[in-house]
Amino acid sequence: MKNSYCIEDIRGLLFVFDIENTNDDVREEIISSKNVNDEKELVELFDVLMRPEFLIYKERERVSLINTIAHFLDVGDSFDRVFNKMTTYFDDEVMDQRKFMAVLLVCLKRYQRDEG
Repeated sequence: MKNSYCIEDIRGLLFVFDIENTNDDVREEIISSKNVNDEKELVELFDVLMRPEFLIYKERERVSLINTIAHFLDVGDSFDRVFNKMTTYFDDEVMDQRKFMAVLLVCLKRYQRDEG
């Protein structure tokens, strides 16, 4: 059976950072306080906002998201299709989208491992 990977699934996961998401002043402040181009601050941001969101998903969905991000990293995708369709609370533009996704992948794997 061949896996089918959809880049839109990644965009859905990142919706927590999107301006179109429900207004939440605390969340907006947390997002805008972090430098998304600094790996350490990005991990802190993911740990605070992404971890709880990710763990809401069923295990099968979490594994699928991890595999989807890994797939698009493996094939050299730029992730433009994700970032160009989002308006975020980030103060800065994500300079290296692949690095952003690689850091996210490491964090998601850690959350999944810690949950098990």
